[in-house]
Amino acid sequence: MATESGTKASNGDTVSNGEEKLSEVVAILDTVSNGEEKLSEVVAILDAGAQYGKVIDRRVRELLVASEILPLNTPASELKAKGYSCIIITGGPNSVYAVDAPDYDPEIFRCGLPLLGICYGMQMLNKEFGGEVERNERREDGQFAIDLDTSSQLFQGLSKEEEVLLTHGDSVTRVADGFVATAYSGKAIQAIENPSLKLYGVQFHPEVDLSVNGLTMIRNFLFNIVGLHGTFILKDRLEECITYIRNTVKDSKVLMLLSGGVDSTVCAALLQRALSEDQVIAIHVDNGFMRKDESVNVEAHLNDLGVKVKVITAAQQFYCATTYVAVKSDHPNPLKRKTLMLNSVVEPEEKRRIIGDTFMMIANEVIEDLELSPKDVFLGQGTLRPDLIESASSHASGQAEAIKTHHNDTALVRELREQGRVVEPLKDFHKDEVREMGRSLGLPEDMVERHPFPGPGLAIRVLCAEQPYREKSFSEIISLLKTFVEFHELSSKESRLTPKQLETIQASLQDTERSRLSSITSKLSLNATLLPVRTVGVQGDGRSYSYVVALSSNESPNSHWADLFFIAKLIPKLSRLVNRVCWVFGTQVEHQMNDITPTCLTVNVLKQLRLADNIAYKVLKEHKALRCVSQMPVVSIPIHFDRAPDQHVPSCQRSIVLRPFLTSDFMTGTPALPGKQFPQLVLDEMVDKISAVPGISRVLYDMTSKPPATTEWE
Repeated sequence: MATESGTKASNGDTVSNGEEKLSEVVAILDTVSNGEEKLSEVVAILDAGAQYGKVIDRRVRELLVASEILPLNTPASELKAKGYSCIIITGGPNSVYAVDAPDYDPEIFRCGLPLLGICYGMQMLNKEFGGEVERNERREDGQFAIDLDTSSQLFQGLSKEEEVLLTHGDSVTRVADGFVATAYSGKAIQAIENPSLKLYGVQFHPEVDLSVNGLTMIRNFLFNIVGLHGTFILKDRLEECITYIRNTVKDSKVLMLLSGGVDSTVCAALLQRALSEDQVIAIHVDNGFMRKDESVNVEAHLNDLGVKVKVITAAQQFYCATTYVAVKSDHPNPLKRKTLMLNSVVEPEEKRRIIGDTFMMIANEVIEDLELSPKDVFLGQGTLRPDLIESASSHASGQAEAIKTHHNDTALVRELREQGRVVEPLKDFHKDEVREMGRSLGLPEDMVERHPFPGPGLAIRVLCAEQPYREKSFSEIISLLKTFVEFHELSSKESRLTPKQLETIQASLQDTERSRLSSITSKLSLNATLLPVRTVGVQGDGRSYSYVVALSSNESPNSHWADLFFIAKLIPKLSRLVNRVCWVFGTQVEHQMNDITPTCLTVNVLKQLRLADNIAYKVLKEHKALRCVSQMPVVSIPIHFDRAPDQHVPSCQRSIVLRPFLTSDFMTGTPALPGKQFPQLVLDEMVDKISAVPGISRVLYDMTSKPPATTEWE
């Protein structure tokens, strides 16, 4: 869709060049400033497929400004006619120069409305006015420091250096005529603006928690640049939920599948308050992937809350379950194939779909057993906004790319949703908002603050594989990692021959990053091992399925955690094919693993993980450290360390990964830093006790933020 001078408009017209566009915008701005049009205080958020589009909406409303999320191709004439006061364009997974880049009306940049482009939105803005955007050799995914021009109105009141979330593979390489760059990371352009036209763009994501002062930037845009006043009044969301449930369900019944987590428990409490007791059918399904004694505890806890819940034991049904999946998902009417049984499946998306569809089958069986008509029963779900976003539901975004299919957003659920048979009062909420709702409903604090546990349970915390993952890039990445951990020594040598890997590192990192890397590798002897497995990540608003790097040393990590976290942040910058970095406890890993322990969802595999998970959470509870982290997945991976190649020992053990994680919105987050955010004593005890479990090779610590990794490994 790219043309020589710009981007193809949604109506097929070719967009004019930069100088003509600038003069047109100036003329329109003069009209607006002369008072010929009065705009109301409503922000139009144009959705380019961002994972964080709803977070932008939330931040704007937190500043007491009304907002609406609209399709990216919404015409400028419609935005003007409906009285929107400004435009924010979200990020997205596409490239502005791609043939299949989403359509938009170029008049949005020339209609006189102030505009803030975020990530992909900034690239659209720059390209629209004649600037250049190119694909980087290296990605930026994670929290990084950038340098700001604080004379910009957008950055008023901020420090010259700020921590922000960057997640992109394309960058502005030449600023559009009439614009200036106002933020950099090294030489990379991270913000542009034309203040006279009130057009601003940022490459980072100010809406998320990882952009520490991002809310201030949004406030500056809305109040200082656009001139809004913040007169929007937030409605009572509890009453909104009650009204929504009553208007949707009326006299019908609701079948509520309860996991016992905060989302489903709050949803059940809302249903109880909104409806009569005989309208709510509460079911807890023990799918065989629960934690130790989880179903017993859930039933007792819900009964204490006055929720009459029926527990259905369905482990065998889930283990042997199958479903149908599309052969080609991008086809309008795709052919479908039957999957293997769940206990033989290794692909994470298939596991999730089988589990989600099996939940639906059990729900239908319950309805049949109660002799109810399916048309008279709604499905109640504690679905949150991030669930819909990550599953690429059209109810959350028209452009977003699927990161993972949530069990509450499978094809069967979507069919029911289209029929209007699903009631989801929390679908516009994030996790921290649900917890506040729980408090408003009078739920106990230990329930409100309970760590999230995914609906598929331990099934997605077992990394399943039949064969090692070793693409052509495998040996190349191994060489790059070896150079990386020896950076100080190699970069200090005077030699005419510079290894290709060293050039890659030097080109990918900023001066300050190279300097700190050199300092770390001069004092800490490290080994970096590429694991022949893949995990799910989120990079550039899209799904990645990439390698894991494991760092190790003969030195204790306890005095080096900050440096190790820094290194973990750099490695995904060097290679697009790595989305997760871990620390391996114990002695330095000496041998590269080229094979894996074949792993599926068998009873013994689950039993081992359940034991490790129970040990970890028991230690957390005994030390009263549950509140130190937001969540702590315990993951089984099919890696057997410490096998010398000449001994020909088969891979038969597995390793355990701990992922203590910090987040409030559950869209982004960071690993907990041992010794500061997570007690070192607690971690040491966990590692010692889990290491003693039979069949466990090593214990690892996940040091990766989200992005580039997801919270869960699958």
